[in-house]
Amino acid sequence: MFIKKVKIHNFKCYRDFEIQLNEGLNIVVGDNEAGKSTILEAINLVLTGIISGKSVWNEISQYIFNKDVVDEYISSLSAIPMAPPAITIEVFWGGNETPIMNGDENSDRDNDAEGFCFKISFNEKYAVEYEALIQQGDVKSLPIEYYEITWTTFARDPITTRSIPYKSCFIDSSEYRYQSGNDLYLSRIIKGSLEPEDITSIAQAHRRMRDVFINDPSIEGINNKINQDASLTDKKIALSVELGTKNAWENSLVTQLDEIPFHYVGKGEQCVVKTELALAKRSSQKAGIILLEEPENHLSHSRLNQLIKCISDKYAEKQLLISTHSSFVANKLGLGKVILLNDHRIIRFSQLSEETYNFFKKIAGYDTLRMILCKKAILCEGDSDELVIQKAYMQLNDGRLPIEDGIEVITVGVSFLRFLEIAECIGTKIAVVTDNDGDMDAIKKKYEKYIGMNAKEHIKICVDNVVDTGMLKIGISDYNYNTLEPKLLKENSLDKLNRIFGTNYAKEDDLRKYMKHNKTECGLKIFESTEQIAIPEYILEAIRW
Repeated sequence: MFIKKVKIHNFKCYRDFEIQLNEGLNIVVGDNEAGKSTILEAINLVLTGIISGKSVWNEISQYIFNKDVVDEYISSLSAIPMAPPAITIEVFWGGNETPIMNGDENSDRDNDAEGFCFKISFNEKYAVEYEALIQQGDVKSLPIEYYEITWTTFARDPITTRSIPYKSCFIDSSEYRYQSGNDLYLSRIIKGSLEPEDITSIAQAHRRMRDVFINDPSIEGINNKINQDASLTDKKIALSVELGTKNAWENSLVTQLDEIPFHYVGKGEQCVVKTELALAKRSSQKAGIILLEEPENHLSHSRLNQLIKCISDKYAEKQLLISTHSSFVANKLGLGKVILLNDHRIIRFSQLSEETYNFFKKIAGYDTLRMILCKKAILCEGDSDELVIQKAYMQLNDGRLPIEDGIEVITVGVSFLRFLEIAECIGTKIAVVTDNDGDMDAIKKKYEKYIGMNAKEHIKICVDNVVDTGMLKIGISDYNYNTLEPKLLKENSLDKLNRIFGTNYAKEDDLRKYMKHNKTECGLKIFESTEQIAIPEYILEAIRW
């Protein structure tokens, strides 16, 4: 059994939204405010009745409704009043041998569908009172006092969160709630990992600690001294410890790591401990789906790698929904499981070849999400190419860096085709800046899927079609006149490049050798130069496109 599909209506940023989920791993990526967290929240809400750590019964608010829908409703009250908006979240089951909760009470009107619906809607028993309120004409907000919450199966039977046969565990390791030095979030997940007899033992030990304090001779002496000075009451005054409730230990104990209070250790260590403890909770072990919010928060590369390995190894049999901004997380767990949110639309990468999946999984350091989330990307081979492209862009755009306009310049080594396979899925404008290396036939063959009759509207291959030749050799090998550096020398004079590089070569061949052996340094000096640099046309083509 697993969640096959979720449909969200009027909840937070989603007016009408549908997401299909894999039985195992799902990775949701998207820019800030794309709605990643809202999807996790909605699933957790519909399965548990919990939102922001509290019961939804106490958290019904206008602010959990879609703002556009609420604004339209309030505006309509001065003319032809709309019906009060409702939030609905539908969960569709998959993988059941025996159908459960099946019926046509769903927005698909599919009688074979299995699942249930969560709804926050107007309660008709308040219709008369509501009409009187509307007639007064001073309604400026959603009248949530007239709303109710219901869960019903697709067979129209009422259910409760207790009877929902599939549980969720929502983990946000960056969530911090401190009170009297104690992290309540950590306390809650530790408590969730303990057996009832363990909690009883803690409460008893805590009570014994209070008793020892009260009966300590020094405390008795202090209490005698207090009573000697008391004159306004004839009652006995004593310094004591509050007995509190049976769970008082939760608010007075402090969790420690290596004898250091938890809230004093580094944020990264806190995130790792919280995530691992939350995953180890008894409720997590029983949960059918684990919802993990941005596991990369505050983590170094090595600690993130450990966490991802833990998730991959221990929870492969569970349904997982992970939101992330990390290319490493997306690459390592598998781009085929990525769900890209773009303007509330979903893009998937399931059609990528197995070779490309494995490439990014094994070499997970590539910034794939930079390309996936940007407005436009320019792909290049090396660091020097990236620096020169950045400089060219600044010269054409009043000194602005490409990233300031939402354009990413990404060094991909020789892996252009891997990235272009992703580019075919996302529809983002992608320009490739590549050398011809003196062999245009090889270029045409390599990029045959993207040029000529096969050209794609959103993918452009930018290369200098002119093959330059010369007599220079580097050792016993012929010098390559068809890379970035000789193309730059072709556009700019020897004197200008000598000034920029701080060199004093009399011959162009000597400067060519210097540039070949100092690619990144030359690229950096060009980037930092205050002089106007002549840029090869194939690079300008990628920028202007």
